[in-house]
Amino acid sequence: MSAITVNALESRSFDDPDEERRPPKTKVDVVSLGNTTLGRFTFEPGWRWSETVKTVVHTESCQNNHLGVCAAGTLEVEMEDGTRTTIHAGDAYSIPAGHDAWVQNDETFVGYEVMSAAVYAKPA
Repeated sequence: MSAITVNALESRSFDDPDEERRPPKTKVDVVSLGNTTLGRFTFEPGWRWSETVKTVVHTESCQNNHLGVCAAGTLEVEMEDGTRTTIHAGDAYSIPAGHDAWVQNDETFVGYEVMSAAVYAKPA
């Protein structure tokens, strides 16, 4: 496995992102640091991948791999084989391609991701 290295001291705010994506009930704010792209994913109550992001990517399930940390809210994730997990604030998570997900309860989900930010919720 190759190591990730950094060559410069940098700090970026997700409040002033390089790119914004806004499918229904979805905010994806993307910043780049060197050769790495990071994302803040914000999903409103009532958000469900198959009803929101699917409308712009046009796949049957989410085909991104995710690696991140949940800062707020609760997200339920279901794989195509029916395997499910619940992600809570404070949890680190990894989600392979081939899933649906939805916000639980009435609290907004906020996750910070280091793997799929460059491509998540981009139109097909």
